[in-house]
Amino acid sequence: MGGCFSKPKPGTSSPTVELKIEVVLPEKERGKEELSASGKGSPRAYQGNGTARHFHAEERLTAPHPYPGPQDCVEAAVCHVKDLENGQMREVELGWGKVLLVKDNGEFHALGHKCPHYGAPLVKGVLSRGRVRCPWHGACFNISTGDLEDFPGLDSLHKFQVKIEKEKVYVRASKQALQLQRRTKVMAKCISTSAGHSSSTNVLIVGAGAAGLVCAETLRQEGFSDRIVLCTLDRHLPYDRPKLSKSLDAQPEQLALRPKEFFRAYGIEVLTEAQVVTVDVRNKKVVFKDGFKLEYSKLLLAPGSSPKTLSCKGKEVENVFTIRTPEDANRVVRLARGRNAVVVGAGFLGMEVAAYLTEKAHSVSVVELEETPFRRFLGERVGRALMKMFENNRVKFYMQTEVSELRAQEGKLKEVVLKSSKVVRADVCVVGIGAVPATGFLRQSSINLDSRGFIPVNKMMQTNVPGVFAAGDAVTFPLAWRNNRKVNIPHWQMAHAQGRVAAQNMLAQEAEISTVPYLWTAMFGKSLRYAGYGEGFDDVIIQGDLEELKFVAFYTKGDEVIAVASMNYDPIVSKVAEVLASGRAIRKREVETGDMSWLTGKGS
Repeated sequence: MGGCFSKPKPGTSSPTVELKIEVVLPEKERGKEELSASGKGSPRAYQGNGTARHFHAEERLTAPHPYPGPQDCVEAAVCHVKDLENGQMREVELGWGKVLLVKDNGEFHALGHKCPHYGAPLVKGVLSRGRVRCPWHGACFNISTGDLEDFPGLDSLHKFQVKIEKEKVYVRASKQALQLQRRTKVMAKCISTSAGHSSSTNVLIVGAGAAGLVCAETLRQEGFSDRIVLCTLDRHLPYDRPKLSKSLDAQPEQLALRPKEFFRAYGIEVLTEAQVVTVDVRNKKVVFKDGFKLEYSKLLLAPGSSPKTLSCKGKEVENVFTIRTPEDANRVVRLARGRNAVVVGAGFLGMEVAAYLTEKAHSVSVVELEETPFRRFLGERVGRALMKMFENNRVKFYMQTEVSELRAQEGKLKEVVLKSSKVVRADVCVVGIGAVPATGFLRQSSINLDSRGFIPVNKMMQTNVPGVFAAGDAVTFPLAWRNNRKVNIPHWQMAHAQGRVAAQNMLAQEAEISTVPYLWTAMFGKSLRYAGYGEGFDDVIIQGDLEELKFVAFYTKGDEVIAVASMNYDPIVSKVAEVLASGRAIRKREVETGDMSWLTGKGS
């Protein structure tokens, strides 16, 4: 099954991952790769089964090296040293490619020019504190190494050689690296002798979303060479779930975060369609629905959430969906083509689906309890402006009401009846009314859950049980820059960050979660970006023009800015995220004046 590893039946061996790839790093690069995150040289080691294992360069796999032989390279003068001031970035041509040239503290750095996540031009991003932040989704890259330091995304940037001769700046790069525009960090191989045993593993990860995958990758990046098993309810290898509602036609292979060969190469086993029903923390063992058992020494719980469903009359009729899988999304598009679609819920998922279906369906209607879409999240005024954009694209809204009945004809949906007595024609219905943490399987364990079913963790993503970590949509954690308030933030970017912190702490690195939340949505070709944590905001300061959908909205609580949203105003959200990440508070009076030079100017 390619990179998916089917579960063996109880009593049989799980598949052994054959790894025969040997790559030896050039001598000069070994030292670089052995640097710790702090930049201090140290052989990386982790404690496993009471013994420290060291991770050697010969044991690693790596992407094509950025400095191969001269025939594979291109070198050229790209500018004069005085062409760039400190704190400036410029995209420069090099051979048939481009690089991002950065001048910081008198030094020049040359990096890949596109964000590996979605290809954003990094020259339009924010340079601050030795890193460049993507203008679209907030990922951060170290300008000295090219390494990814904050999420979303999985890959880093290539770093190219720079030299100064006769006041000119020369850049040297491999042609392959210029074309690739992304670099997968060097990773350990699985050299565990236990890989052939069905019942024993070292790290078990329940859930293969962003948190689970980043945890597995981080372990390998940090030199962990024992067995890693990822298990998922899905039929597919880890994929980009947030994209489902933005691009309902997308096929599983287009959404895949890594190709199946990646999982084979790095010895990350993936059990698909695998449902965990019991976690026995005393014996460090999980039991699957079919009776299969796996032992672990470290466990990550990243089960995500389950969508809420309608509980009205007729809820069992056909053609009513929650969007959880590529198959769901694809079926919705097929059924909606030229027909009538109803979306219940005007949050991010519902509105993205409605926007996508406008060009496919005969009619699109949205049903929502609130008076405006996104009201609790973005406030009344921004919600109204976005609602108008939808209405201009033929979307009909039924607000301050809910569904009382789903009516069928020959078992298939025909009408949606609202509590306001309105009857809306519908051939397909998508329900986006929120989600609950998928933690039911933990209720009999001694792992703490709160009253809503979330798993509380500390800053190191540890649960109340030693050796058991949790990350992603199902956790509540202390948000550092909001006075360690315990929050649940079900964002794609946050799941990445939490997966990484969990992996680091499995290896006793004592990392803490400190990332600034960042999310985005795309509707009708327009992107809305958001950073911070705005729950409980008591005022919204809007700069720009809401009618034109070119605005910045600052969400304040008391005297402090706690979140920001923008449309057509890049890179302001990334700039605010960078200010908040630096530990500086933004005061309400700073954003009330309308003078945003402090934000749109050069990085601090």
